[in-house]
Amino acid sequence: MLLKIYPNNPNQKDLDRVASTLRDGGLVIYPTDTLYAIGCDALNVRAVERICRIKGVDPQKSKLSIVCHDLSEAGAYTRIDNNAFKLLKRHLPGAFTFILPAGADLPRIYKSRREVGLRIPDNPIALELVRTLGNPLLTMSVHDPASDNEEPEYLTDPELIHEKFDGRVDLVIDGGIGRAEGSTVVDCTASPFTILRQGRGVIDL
Repeated sequence: MLLKIYPNNPNQKDLDRVASTLRDGGLVIYPTDTLYAIGCDALNVRAVERICRIKGVDPQKSKLSIVCHDLSEAGAYTRIDNNAFKLLKRHLPGAFTFILPAGADLPRIYKSRREVGLRIPDNPIALELVRTLGNPLLTMSVHDPASDNEEPEYLTDPELIHEKFDGRVDLVIDGGIGRAEGSTVVDCTASPFTILRQGRGVIDL
């Protein structure tokens, strides 16, 4: 199903509908400030495992990332020291994934590597969806790293994304044409902090 939601004024009834799908263990594709992403309730382990199967990711070997509504919520699911907090406060919401030590409130599936990626995207649909759900989202981009010839339209056009993932996810949010560049990934688990991948976000460490 393709559901249109306008980013300048997300309709609460639509957000409630998407949140209900997520609470039932559903998978949703939604817009961010970078690529469109596949998300599920981050605390629903079966839904997390389902996304990992679709994306061909082994959760025991790969870093998983979550989307939180704000830094206050992030504090329950990650461990943020003072230096990291100052950096995050300057750059979030924004096009970044910050790798942090996993917090105590995350399910065991996240803790095999004891790290988790944190996103607070500068996109009102994503932020309002997390707020409505009341839990963070597990998030993975729709991009397939193994595909060298993936057409940009299938990363940015929600109708084509819906066509590509139809039958594999429960709902696709049409939040307009997305961006084709991923987030900048910053490792905050050791000092000094390091940029693991340069993406859309510009940061000065």
